[in-house]
Amino acid sequence: MSTSKLDKILAQSYQERESGYRHKALKMYPHFCGRCSREFSGKGLSELTVHHRDHNHDNNPSDGSNWELLCLYCHDNEHQRQVDMHYQKEEQAGQKGPQQTFKGLAGLADLLKKQESE
Repeated sequence: MSTSKLDKILAQSYQERESGYRHKALKMYPHFCGRCSREFSGKGLSELTVHHRDHNHDNNPSDGSNWELLCLYCHDNEHQRQVDMHYQKEEQAGQKGPQQTFKGLAGLADLLKKQESE
């Protein structure tokens, strides 16, 4: 099976799965972003996405308890927060981030003393 054919099959499968729970969520919930409260209707409804609260796209209970409607921007922000939290946890677990090597004011005290003595 060629890569492009496999990509098409996977993309179709993803679209079918997403359209199923998205369709249900749009029937279940008012068309507002759960974060910024922006209202969506008509063509703009395509900017409203379904966010999985537990970040598991396979967890789609029929009561919609794992879903919330978010606009594209808030949805991206939510996922970026998850990425940020992941890296913060790694740093707290002992992995150090980049070390600071430049100290812009390191010689300031010496310069001030030199100026005072002149």
